Amino acid sequence: MGISIGVVGAGQFAPSFLRLWSAHPDVSEVRLTDVIPERTAEMAAQQGIAVTHASFEEMLESDLDAVAIFTQRWLHGEMAIKALEAGKHVYSTVPMAIEADQIARIIELVKETGLTYVMGETSFYYPSSVYCRQKLAEGAFGRVFYSEGDYVHDMDLGFYAAYQYSGGDDWKKTASFPPLLYPTHAVGNVLSVTGQHATHVSAIGVKDDRGDGVFDKDVSQFNNDFSNATALFKLADGGIMRTNEMRRVGYPSHIRESRLRVFGTEGSFEQLATTTLWQNKQGVEDVSHLMETKPTGDDADLANVDPALRDAFRSGLSPVHDRSRLPKEFDGLHNGHEGSHHFLADDFVRAVADKTLPPINAWVSARYTLPGIVAHQSALQGGVQLEIPDHGDAPA
Repeated sequence: MGISIGVVGAGQFAPSFLRLWSAHPDVSEVRLTDVIPERTAEMAAQQGIAVTHASFEEMLESDLDAVAIFTQRWLHGEMAIKALEAGKHVYSTVPMAIEADQIARIIELVKETGLTYVMGETSFYYPSSVYCRQKLAEGAFGRVFYSEGDYVHDMDLGFYAAYQYSGGDDWKKTASFPPLLYPTHAVGNVLSVTGQHATHVSAIGVKDDRGDGVFDKDVSQFNNDFSNATALFKLADGGIMRTNEMRRVGYPSHIRESRLRVFGTEGSFEQLATTTLWQNKQGVEDVSHLMETKPTGDDADLANVDPALRDAFRSGLSPVHDRSRLPKEFDGLHNGHEGSHHFLADDFVRAVADKTLPPINAWVSARYTLPGIVAHQSALQGGVQLEIPDHGDAPA
């Protein structure tokens, strides 16, 4: 008998995972709910979901084994806590939470209950991360002493439409979401390679000057006027990590929205929009072809996704991905975000069904998310260096 999963949020990200979990051999049932009943009904019909719930609370009261949270990013922490308290395993899209206390409570609940928590951080399975982990395991980097991770996504390239779709008439209040509170594609990209965690941070935010009501403190639900931000972190091994979160930038984020650079004493890796290089003291190797994720076809699942965002939802697997570990039932199904969707969907099911620790467990998720929360506080204080709390490694 497989596990049952309830998806919360019938938005732009959910369809890919509804299809994957519906096809997974170890999932017996997938259900759906959204605060807008019409969206629940429409997506359920489109995806062949037989059972829907009128609310998140009703879903938590049901006999489902797990819930998957695909709601607005500032809601994830409180919803994950409620789900764990209700005895449900949790899959959450990023970020884990926007408050440090929420993260601490999630970890406490996972320890108390033994339930599974997974944050769906896509960068863990980007070809760049997979390739660099392989190089690090081979010793080709030597000692990694400096790394950079960027999430470079201009608002004009799909984000206006995304916030309008999810936020309704008041969408400008939430479109000002502080960039550093959405840190995991940048921070996680680096830490998934190095295996380290950040201990201290100093950050600077750039105040927006577009004047269109977005990133306007008088409008913002988050009292935020930073549209771009840069953070410099000290890592536990004495190394350095820099991350950039950019929402006003002349860059083709539809081609590659996350970029990774890793520098070691023996080798280095650098990624641009269309070019990726492996370098050592002997020379340079263009490894761009290894980063390519051949696009899958378009379909009705992307009807509500702005054209500028669709490429991210159509990417397949790259030459460095190990497709042999995936269920054969996933063959031919849409992937997305540099080949990560298939692996994330399977990771969650495997962890729950097999009672194993997932790669992006609660402790790893905290290390990908907390640095951004503290970095935003640093930026608000003009770049003062702050210490980042750490919850340690996951129990054996």
